[in-house]
Amino acid sequence: MFVQLVVMMLLEFAVFGSWFATVGLVLATNGLPTIIGTAFTLAAVAAIVSPMLLGAVGDRFLSSQKALGLAHLLGGAVMLFLPAVVSARAGGLVLGLIFVYMLFFQPTLGLTNAIAFRHLGANQKRFPYIRVFGTVGWVVAGFAVGWMGLSSSVNLFYVTAAMSFALGLYSFTLPNTPPPARGVRFAVGDLVGAKAFRLLRHRNYAVLMVCALFTSVSLGVYNTYASPYLGALGFSNVAGTLALGQAAEVAFIVTVPFVLKHVGMKWALFAGMCMWGVRLAFFIQAADAGHAAAIAAIVLQGICNDFFLVLAAMYVGQVAPVELMAQAQGMLILVVSGFGQCIGSYASGRIYDATVGAQAHSVAADWSAVWTLPIGSALLAALIWALLFRQPHKQEAVPLDA
Repeated sequence: MFVQLVVMMLLEFAVFGSWFATVGLVLATNGLPTIIGTAFTLAAVAAIVSPMLLGAVGDRFLSSQKALGLAHLLGGAVMLFLPAVVSARAGGLVLGLIFVYMLFFQPTLGLTNAIAFRHLGANQKRFPYIRVFGTVGWVVAGFAVGWMGLSSSVNLFYVTAAMSFALGLYSFTLPNTPPPARGVRFAVGDLVGAKAFRLLRHRNYAVLMVCALFTSVSLGVYNTYASPYLGALGFSNVAGTLALGQAAEVAFIVTVPFVLKHVGMKWALFAGMCMWGVRLAFFIQAADAGHAAAIAAIVLQGICNDFFLVLAAMYVGQVAPVELMAQAQGMLILVVSGFGQCIGSYASGRIYDATVGAQAHSVAADWSAVWTLPIGSALLAALIWALLFRQPHKQEAVPLDA
């Protein structure tokens, strides 16, 4: 079972990393730079619309592994249409297809976490060793796309489609994860995962969601414009360079159990939030210092993601009642990949259009305004977390009352 969960996580993030890291560069290269911000904003809107609904369905009607399989099969079919549409520079249709694809994909991020936590049972501390293979999958996909010379090519969508189909079929072989709330009376509020919102009554859970929102604004800006910025800095193998960030995640994720034991959940998450501000400050410095500063910013992803995204998922897994696990993980994805990244993508898109996009011949220094907003957002999250999250250093998180 452990091996099955490892393969699931590896394929999940190989699918994601094969296209999401450099789709901005693909659009810019193929004459569609003005829709980059909108594309990522729509991807975030999809994260708002779909995960809670699929989480409610997964909790009640459909086994989680079957929901995962269906979502990837349908998403792979959508991906097959993107190469021709991007090549034709049909911006509106490109945006529509990306939105539909993300409607299918976004819920799978929460579903994979929920499946892993359900089958780990009392062995929740093993989750980082499963999640690290998701990072390995992203690294392998990034290096493969870069090695094949597809960082800016529409053909990378075919690679994503093939891996989506592979994971879709594989999902049906995963351990059965039946709906935990099967037989419970259905309510309209379940369509938006309303029961998971009850957890917000608990102080620490609410603080986590607020800080996740502000931190993921930084994540949204990074995901939207990192690849075009590296192109502006003169990097040739953009996909391979960005994959260094995921490689750093592999190195850092194995330290999570040690850090939790000696530092605790609160200060480990605090470090992750702070480092988002630091890494984007390095991006600003890269306009003058060159490639070394940009690579330093990318490598800091090891701390930024492992001590923010992974630990946040672990905390939710520790405190969410089993009957709300899928919805609770879906709420985290909703906040991070939905509202937070939506704000980051939309705001940075407007800033980009007014600065870099407004220049006939822009230079790397013109990008500074794009990176300033997420630095402030990350530092605000860290401040709120340090002041308001209360959990004794050695005390385990207590499951919340639904």
